[in-house]
Formats: sequence, structure tokens, C-alpha cells
Amino acid sequence: MAPLKGGGHRHHQVLIVGGGSGGITVASQLLRARPGLGVAILEPSSVHEYQSGWILAGAGLLPYEQTQRSEAAVIPTGVIWIHDSATTFEPQSNRVITAAGEVLSYDVLVVAMGLQLNWSHIKGLPEALGHHGIISTYSRAHLAATWETIRGFQGGTALFTHPATPIKCGGAPQKVMYLADDIFQATSGVGVNTHVIFCTALAQLYPVKAYSATVERVVARRGIETRLLRNLIEVRAEEQVAVFDVREEGREPIREEIGFNLLHVVPPMAAPDVVAHSPLAIEGPGGWVEVNKDTCQHKRHADVFALGDVSSLPTAKSLAAVRGQAPVLVANLLAQLDGRPLLAHYDGYTACPLITSFHDVVMAEFDYTLQPVSSFLVDPTKERWSMFLVETRVFPWVYWHRVLKGRPHESRFLKPFAPLVRALGLAHRQS
Repeated sequence: MAPLKGGGHRHHQVLIVGGGSGGITVASQLLRARPGLGVAILEPSSVHEYQSGWILAGAGLLPYEQTQRSEAAVIPTGVIWIHDSATTFEPQSNRVITAAGEVLSYDVLVVAMGLQLNWSHIKGLPEALGHHGIISTYSRAHLAATWETIRGFQGGTALFTHPATPIKCGGAPQKVMYLADDIFQATSGVGVNTHVIFCTALAQLYPVKAYSATVERVVARRGIETRLLRNLIEVRAEEQVAVFDVREEGREPIREEIGFNLLHVVPPMAAPDVVAHSPLAIEGPGGWVEVNKDTCQHKRHADVFALGDVSSLPTAKSLAAVRGQAPVLVANLLAQLDGRPLLAHYDGYTACPLITSFHDVVMAEFDYTLQPVSSFLVDPTKERWSMFLVETRVFPWVYWHRVLKGRPHESRFLKPFAPLVRALGLAHRQS
């Protein structure tokens, strides 16, 4: 699909802002449900990233070329691609203004813009990233260098962080740490001694109690030191010192400084500024698009829907969440166009394939109740080699060939593979 450019004014039945996982999935499902529907996607990037594969690729578990394709290759047939970005949302008049000055009006708007990474919110970080042992797998530009640094680490204190804000793939900060620790342990016999510390701004290691208990056993087994309620606010790169804001219950807030030899940073995240400063945003931190948690419809503008990381949906931000939200949004969007009641409801389902080693994954699935659920008919709180195979071998294929194609998911993930998963999942690691 070749992109369209130019000024003036155009009207679309459905305008989707964002051509990432959420936007492409919704567009594909809309056209499967209603062929001939007028759908346009507003997206400035020429490259579509499978961001869930970044850690896998960096760790050598997935070829880099399987983490991206051209945007043109994933735009569904029949969808108009507007190769531009949004600068203004005017929901009161059903309009979006683009960077090129074009006015795009719509019958229904879908906001699927993902997250904004706020590197500058940590003092000293933007200029330090990539130097003095400071790395991050959240930066595509620094991904290869990050893993080169991990593999070449000569020992000392390896510090890994998790910010106070919601983030995409909430388990990623720990995934990187566990894989890095495997690499450190493999080199410990040749004189490389490492002290791994995990500093998280959260009050527990994982927001779901059952999975938190699992990862507590993982860090204990590995000898990783965990420090809760610590939010990284400054990096003094040349000194190799990280400064944290510590807010423990019943104590006055304090600052804590930790020296490091390696520092993996996960930056604070929020909705893109164009959303956060628009009439679509919820009041308070984050600037998320304010939607009904059950229907994905905006609470104040009936012709606006949102899904994925940019939305206010109160669940973990992940690709699996998009997979659960998209059918609900599509059904309710079509109902809105037809003047029918919005009957489809999203239950908050999300998942994080939490990699705990180079051969194990905890497939952490849950919903709004914050109780474990399982698509694979096995105990989801256990580390499993079968889930490692699903994450590294099955999911990348599913993403490109089913998710983005808008193909229905018979189960939460992939029903055709269920017999294999059940067979392989009978054995799990006993922590």
C-alpha cells in the first residue's frame, strides 16, 4: 500500500491514528467484518516493528530481520495509508489535523498511538545512554550495543531498573535481567564476579500476587538483590552513580545513591504529548485516552475509541492486551456506526511471557480481577520450557501471519497449538 500525502481536507468513515500493532489489527479486523468500509490509517513511520521481539533478537534468540517489516507491507489491502502524523485532535468537530496541515474528518476515530518514552525525565540519561555502562533494550538504536555490553561485562555491580509509570511489556525489565544474569553466570568461572541489583519503583516484583511469588523465587534462586519503591531520577554517568527517589511507607522520602558498573535503564513512559495535551486525555498522570474499561469507547466523545498502550484501560500494556481489546473495539465501533447498543465487553485480559532464563518462560496471563488465567490448560505460574518455545518460536510467526492479518483467535492465543503445548507443558521447573 503506497502512502498518500498532501494538504487539504479528506473524510473517512473510520480514521485510525497509529499504524502499530493496535492500529493494523483493528484495520484488518474491521475489513474482515465489513468489507468495503472506508478505513484510513495515519502513521508517519515507514517501518513496522515487532517490539516484543527486541529482547529475543538482542539475546540471540530470534533473527533481527524477524522484528521488522516495511509499514507498506502490513497495511491491509483496501486501507488508505496517510504517511503523516497527528498534531491536533478536535473531537468536538470530528477532526484531526496533521503535521502537513491536512484536515482529516471522520465518522469514527480510533486512537492507537502507543507510548512515548520520556528519556529526558531522568536527569543526565539522554546524553549518557550508550556510555559508561549505561544501556537499555527499550532503545532500538542501542539494542545491539546493549547486548554487546552485557556479553562483554567484566564484573562488578549490574543494576537494573523499573520506573514508576506504566510501561509497555511490564515484565521486560526483569526479562533482560534474568537473561543477562545467565550470561554473567556463564562467565563467572573465568573470574567475572557480578552483584545484580533490581531497583523497582513498584511495591512488589509483579502486580499479580501469584506471579510475584514465582519471580520472588526466581530472584532468590539467582541471588539477585531486590530493592522496592525506588524510582530512578538521575544518572551521574562519569561517576557511575544512579540516584533514586525512595518512598517507603511510614518513612519520609529520601534519595539513595547506588554505584554501578553496568546500568540497564527502563525510561518512564506516558501517552504521546499530542494526546496528553488534547481533549481526549484523562485528567492526571499519563495523559491516556480516557475510555470505558469495558467497551473501549471514549467516555466523553462517543465517536472516539482507543486501545493498546495509549488507552486508559486499567490493565498491563502488552501485545496480548491488544489482541483481547481489538475484537471488542471492532464490534462496538461497528455498533456505533449503525446506531446500535455497544454490547461487546473487554474483561481486561493481558499477558506477559516472562522469560526467566534461556530455557524457561512464565506465561503470566490475567485479567481485571488480577487472578491468573491460562490459555494453555496448564498452571500459568510455573516456569516452563514449552512456554519458552511458544514465546521464541511460535509467537513471532503468529504476530506477522495472524495478529496483523486480523485473523480470529479461537482461544486466547492459538488453539491449533494447544495439544502440543499441553504435551510439552506437563513438565515444568520446580523452583
